[in-house]
Amino acid sequence: MSGRNEKRFGELLRAGRWFGALPDDLQARLLDAGVARGLTKGEWLFARGDAPGGLFAVVDGAIRIATTAPSGKEVLLALVEPPMWFGEVSVFDRLPRTHHAIAADASTVLQVPAPALDAILDAQPKYWREVGLLLASKLRLTFLAMEDSAVLSIPDRLARRLLMAVERYGEWHDRSSRVVDLGQEELATMLSTSRQTVNHLLKNLEAKGIVRLAYRHIEIVDVDALRLAATATSPAGPSRPPKRRR
Repeated sequence: MSGRNEKRFGELLRAGRWFGALPDDLQARLLDAGVARGLTKGEWLFARGDAPGGLFAVVDGAIRIATTAPSGKEVLLALVEPPMWFGEVSVFDRLPRTHHAIAADASTVLQVPAPALDAILDAQPKYWREVGLLLASKLRLTFLAMEDSAVLSIPDRLARRLLMAVERYGEWHDRSSRVVDLGQEELATMLSTSRQTVNHLLKNLEAKGIVRLAYRHIEIVDVDALRLAATATSPAGPSRPPKRRR
């Protein structure tokens, strides 16, 4: 192992829940196989329909995961920031990419190319479980987002979305960012509402001292208050299905 990526990215990536929980050997193999790719703002990493290209981690900047509306307008689905990994769906099904990945700013990703990843998993098939856990974490987020859309009000969904962003969609379990680099139009698209509604709700949060608004980003002033707002009306239910009557 050269140690090149270990020195550059090891500490950063281990701060993430998924990578930090991997066996040391798998961490070392992924870092050793990784190829750092620099992207300029607006540069496409891949597009919907592209062939699979392995697994990616954001180590600097941010990557927009997006799709294209029938009108031709780009629709933002998620903003992937350090130390998040992505691209795992195509690792399993070997099918074309499902969405676009575009650099939101000057960014750097660590790419573990498909042949290198296949070699790692062929040598140690037990590590498929670890990659499966990454996929499972994304699937869990997808189901939670579907539930939020079905049962929560727009103010609650906004608070939840901001909290997910500052906690890196669960990748950071003991820390958080203080800035959400999303514009109000982007948030409105993600929440399926209008920009005017998002602006009104953000100003309410600002009046409460929870956020501070600036051009194209939102500073989280009080993370605990945001967490309370995001979980106050969280869908509740039994921890297990009720027993059937005989």
